[in-house]
Amino acid sequence: MANILNKVFDFNKRELKRLEKKANQIEALADEMERLTDDQLRAKTVEFKDRINNGETLDDLLVEAFAVVREAARRVLGLYPFHVQLMGGIVLHDGNIAEMKTGEGKTLTSTMPVYLNALSGKGVHVITVNDYLARRDATEMGQVYEFLGLTVGLNLSEMTREEKQAAYNADITYGTNNEFGFDYLRDNMVLYKEQMVQRPLNFAVIDEVDSILIDEARTPLIISGSANKSTQLYVQANAFVNTLREDVDYTVDIKTKSVQLTEEGMTKAEKTFGIDNLFNLQHVTLNHHINQALRAKAIMQRDVDYVVQDGEIIIVDQFTGRLMKGRRYSDGLHQAIEAKEGVQIQNESKTMATITFQNYFRMYEKLAGMTGTAKTEEEEFRNIYNMNVIVIPTNRPIIR
Repeated sequence: MANILNKVFDFNKRELKRLEKKANQIEALADEMERLTDDQLRAKTVEFKDRINNGETLDDLLVEAFAVVREAARRVLGLYPFHVQLMGGIVLHDGNIAEMKTGEGKTLTSTMPVYLNALSGKGVHVITVNDYLARRDATEMGQVYEFLGLTVGLNLSEMTREEKQAAYNADITYGTNNEFGFDYLRDNMVLYKEQMVQRPLNFAVIDEVDSILIDEARTPLIISGSANKSTQLYVQANAFVNTLREDVDYTVDIKTKSVQLTEEGMTKAEKTFGIDNLFNLQHVTLNHHINQALRAKAIMQRDVDYVVQDGEIIIVDQFTGRLMKGRRYSDGLHQAIEAKEGVQIQNESKTMATITFQNYFRMYEKLAGMTGTAKTEEEEFRNIYNMNVIVIPTNRPIIR
């Protein structure tokens, strides 16, 4: 264990040395950048793009590009990135995670790698945990990018397809992890390429990266639609089970919440529905409906498991006793209860598309993140996302 810790610590030490060197090179250009007029500073963006087209890489441009953004931030926002923020920015450009303490200016740190990567024209996504932060950062940091001649988009859930396309076509797009994930799912459901809103996933910088990539990693995003099945069978199955008697036609196991037809019950079912064998492959649907109708009758209790309110079946949370509006039992059980209570039977919903955050973010060409606490999950980041966590020292020593 001590050996692993030493290894990690040595890696961090080595990285910090390399970052120090690069940050010094950026700071060495400060006077040169200060002497440029606003127009000359802006012209750097065009110059960088030309150099990329002529074969230079983003790594080749890093020192100059960071120096340009640093000077632009000073002129536009009155904020001048510190030495440690330059180091954090390089970590992000490398596709790793910068662990920076709260109050060390993570948002300003991200402007430099975001600008550099946006020069490729492939789009950069800046991902935050809520709409408020996305809007705030897009407005505030957007001034720096726009000053340097880049376009900024904001991706919100209430936008139309055309507005979203415009937001994604911008050089830099701000939004939440949910919105980017759902847009990806919706893009996979369109008929024509022109209806898609996202471009190929290039580079993402994630704020509060541990919250999104570790805590919520396995949270599935789901788009569901209604399955157009006839509700008639629910009514028929319900009418049938109402003729059955417990312990004669069916047995109930309250512990496992399961119900089963007896031999007698099966014979009755076959007689009622005019079939030879209830367990034939072609009668799977009927069998399923009868089972769910039985569960609704014998196990699901009104005012305990659910309540009937305004012609709707509302589930009661078993732990808190609260009403869970908008939630429905799956597998046709909800419809069976609706048939039992004589309310309108609604269509079943089926999953049309689903993806977890982990699988979505692994599709980006390059991924980077910032947080105040990531070192504890370093192994997961490395194994799942191939990202290293670099702890950036604070600008001043911590007084505490």
